[in-house]
Amino acid sequence: MTKNREILISGASVAGPALAWWLRHHGFRPTIVERAPSPREGGYKVDIRGVAVDVVRRMGLLDQVHAASTGMRGAAFVNKRGKEIAILDADTFGFRHGDDTEILRGDLAKVLYESTRDDCEYVFGDWITGLDQRDDGVLVTFAHGEPRRFDLVVGADGLHSGVRALAFGPEEDFLRRFDACISISTVPNTFELDRWELLHSAAAGKMVNVYSTARADDAKAAFWFSAPSTAYDHRDVESQKDLVAAQFTDLGWEIPELLDAMRQADDFYFDQVCQIHVDRLSAGRVTLVGDAGYCPSPASGQGTSLALVGAYVLAGELAAASGDFSAAFSRYEAEMRPYIEKNQALAKTALSGIIPRSRAFAWINTRMIKLMPYLPGRNRVLEQMARPVREAANALVLKDYATAVH
Repeated sequence: MTKNREILISGASVAGPALAWWLRHHGFRPTIVERAPSPREGGYKVDIRGVAVDVVRRMGLLDQVHAASTGMRGAAFVNKRGKEIAILDADTFGFRHGDDTEILRGDLAKVLYESTRDDCEYVFGDWITGLDQRDDGVLVTFAHGEPRRFDLVVGADGLHSGVRALAFGPEEDFLRRFDACISISTVPNTFELDRWELLHSAAAGKMVNVYSTARADDAKAAFWFSAPSTAYDHRDVESQKDLVAAQFTDLGWEIPELLDAMRQADDFYFDQVCQIHVDRLSAGRVTLVGDAGYCPSPASGQGTSLALVGAYVLAGELAAASGDFSAAFSRYEAEMRPYIEKNQALAKTALSGIIPRSRAFAWINTRMIKLMPYLPGRNRVLEQMARPVREAANALVLKDYATAVH
């Protein structure tokens, strides 16, 4: 008989609904609580690579994900006059191979939500404020709803996880910074981009990226910049916009117009480029999945894949252990740890390619890309560049978990 079937998940972005799908598949009864008043739309483009593609395939959702893909055709590096100085096709630029795909985070969240909303309980506009672990479960208190008892609680609530803070300790204990920041927001498609993106090295330690995806009338603008010591309130959006604007003022190209559009955006995202490292992924009846437990940073490009794979493994191990959470959490940790470490290791190297340390470094980088089609052994060079990402994306062999007894 399966034990501990009532499971509360905090967070309804990617990791939470993916976990709910697999838990329901194995006979558990998940409830998802989400602070936002409704499913979050929009967001930046994310990659699904390697074994994460197989997870989506096993869910029967791969066709839907492919249908909602960004459809990007390529990317161009431009100088301050807007002249193209180097071009890459989309798959080469994104280190994608085979069935690997790219999708807007909001579109993926929508696919996952719609595949779970009919047989999973969702509670929007609320969040967890207290966790009282007991021998027979966890008494959970909420900001608005009445206290409820659950057998287990899972934090799938992102980098700034409230569940992690309540059950594991303060965020600062687990945060590893890369001395850089990123902001992303929707802007008008004044460049008339068609499934294309532009990258501009604005100055040493600063990169601007603008792109428009399939089925989108607008565009996204991302500002990356080095910031050795940046103090900010992650809930004060206006001060974050001021911080970004101050970094990119008087840098030419189309940056002034992009900054104006950023200030008008209602989907502005800003954060430090950082990772989460916890010694253990569980504390009693509470565990973590996705960015809450092992955020690899946007620089790695693997956060979504980690979330999808983590959801599959956690639910599968709970099913294999018939709900014995102590055994399941231990096996979840053992399965995921090497995969987590491999993918987190990508970030530092990748970040140096995203944010140029100097104008000279940016010049060399773009010239190498420009010359790539003419280099002898071009395919071998591209393979060497893609190998670390490909190896990390496939650094776990998925088990076949039997469905739990209902």
